[in-house]
Amino acid sequence: MVDSFSVNSEETTPNGLSFNNDGTKMFIVGHQGDDVNEYTLSTGFDLSTATFVDSFDVSSEDDDARHAQFNQNGTKMFVLGKENDRVCEYTLDTGFDVSTATFVDCASVSEEGQPDELEFSPDGTKMFVVGESGDDINEYTLSTGFDVSTATFVDSFSVRSEENVPMGLAFTYDGTKMFVTGWQNDTIIEYKLSTAFDVSTATLVNSYAIPDSVENKPQGLTFSSDGSKMFLLGRENNKVYEYTLTCYYGVINCMDPTSDKDDVASVEVQTESAKQLIQHTTYPVLNRMEWLRRNSNSANLTNQNIKFQFSNEILASLSNLIIPTSLSSNNSSTAELQSSGNWSYWSEGTISVGKVGDSISSSAKNINTTAITIGADKKTDNGRMFGAALRFGNDDIDFGNVKNSLGIDAVSLTLYETRPHGEGKFIDSLIGIGTFKTDIKNAVGSSSTEGKRDGNQIFSSFKIRETFKQNELNITPKIKLDLGFTSLSDYSESGSTNLKFDKQNIGTIIASIGGAVDNSSNLRNGTFKPYFEYDYFLDISPSSEQKISYISDTSSTYTLTNINSSTHNFKSKLGFDYITNTGWDITSSYQRTQSKENGYSDALYFGANYISRKNTEYAMFLDNNKAFLNYKRNINGFDISFGSNYSLMSQIPNYGARIEVSSTF
Repeated sequence: MVDSFSVNSEETTPNGLSFNNDGTKMFIVGHQGDDVNEYTLSTGFDLSTATFVDSFDVSSEDDDARHAQFNQNGTKMFVLGKENDRVCEYTLDTGFDVSTATFVDCASVSEEGQPDELEFSPDGTKMFVVGESGDDINEYTLSTGFDVSTATFVDSFSVRSEENVPMGLAFTYDGTKMFVTGWQNDTIIEYKLSTAFDVSTATLVNSYAIPDSVENKPQGLTFSSDGSKMFLLGRENNKVYEYTLTCYYGVINCMDPTSDKDDVASVEVQTESAKQLIQHTTYPVLNRMEWLRRNSNSANLTNQNIKFQFSNEILASLSNLIIPTSLSSNNSSTAELQSSGNWSYWSEGTISVGKVGDSISSSAKNINTTAITIGADKKTDNGRMFGAALRFGNDDIDFGNVKNSLGIDAVSLTLYETRPHGEGKFIDSLIGIGTFKTDIKNAVGSSSTEGKRDGNQIFSSFKIRETFKQNELNITPKIKLDLGFTSLSDYSESGSTNLKFDKQNIGTIIASIGGAVDNSSNLRNGTFKPYFEYDYFLDISPSSEQKISYISDTSSTYTLTNINSSTHNFKSKLGFDYITNTGWDITSSYQRTQSKENGYSDALYFGANYISRKNTEYAMFLDNNKAFLNYKRNINGFDISFGSNYSLMSQIPNYGARIEVSSTF
């Protein structure tokens, strides 16, 4: 115990205790005044800062008031009464302000003849009443959340073996632990629920004895929103007692994070994301090499006339490496350009959505990925092609409780090469490095913690493929091997009672076998090339492990082992290339990756390139806080230029435009 606060001035027989979400308001109910007493706390969940504000009389509905609870935003209040064995509902015009309360209706809880405390699940679809008459916890379902008129009795759970005068009741936010106080043994009793908020699945864990020097009549019980503090209301001294816990909800012992589905999901999703990042990085590069082979006789489709200019010298140098100012010819074929030693330039955007279902040990996950890859490559005289690609990606992942999420910003550099071995047979290989930063949010009680983690990885991929022509079709079987190693830094969640995660190493070994079928059709305005790919993936990566401890108790370490994604995966891809006679090339594909176990992802790839007319130039550049876009074309010896600018930093939009005509005589 760290502190106590007397409520004797407002209530001499206090029964019920509750807080608002952030702990800046506290409510005491007692049957001496039959009212709800409201206090403000200048520091959330710190009793030393509590001050009495106001009270709301409920004696008209019940003159033996026992406990008050609220819905999530405090616009509804529920008061448990012992005289009529009812729960009465009130609406509040201002959330958690009892002075604005208006009576609505009451619902009977006659299953308990002497009700003492009331609890709800976070969504209000379950209600629980504890009382000293039946020595049990009574469970109700509400077909409409926080509408007691829709309550239906379900079941009860007897606590008589541990306490025959139960008074107080509390649950963890996820409903997997239940705590009961009582007057017989002056203890706080902990139960584990194998199904959240289902009292029929409760089993005894242990109990904590309240010292006689503190309190002999424990009444109400509740926790702070993150489970790091416990509050006990005592009838003997008319006080609220504040306890600091070494870990969240650690009344008896600390919860094992490896048995918490959301904690397990957090570790799994970080591990899976690191491995998927390798594959997502290799896909655009391998797509590029396949595209070149499908369009080896087509016109060059690179953006050779688009310039990116920066006033910053470093960015300017980088842009010159990525995209050149011009190439020797706008009408040369890809094969001709590359055979003469010129570079080709390309880009590919990716949007991917996916879901992994929940399991016995882990919560479900929703995955969204967006990325762009830009690259450059050229062909040597002996038929080999090599290049480099830079990928920028972002992953947003939600899992389990709505407060759990991961945000990943990643950048990677890949060097790649393809070597011909006879007609239609190629060996593709690549090697790359990447780095990423992860923002992690994890639910703790009704609040959430935050953490930041860095990751670095090295990876490679090898693919052998050979094309066989069958009438108008090209059939290409292939085998591929992905290898990688990822190192994740250690990190700690915010808050003294939360978790610390040690460094984690993740190995990646994924083998695949599959093939592709493509065709080509000449249309009036261009060429249409549909294709279909199919692959089976076997994930034989070594198992990874994550060591976890509590920040306040590093002596106890928990280890989550056998962290691995689905072993068997299937991928199919349907897409097309459309090359117009006017210089446009559009490529798009839809990809589905399906786990044999319980997960999938859908990815959409899209790319568009345009060959501008000869003697036409585009330019985009940044100069301090302004962005410029220019267009220039030569017509009959005259240079016609049009340009515009936009101020990036100004609060008031600032645009500019110019037109210029010039010639050299």
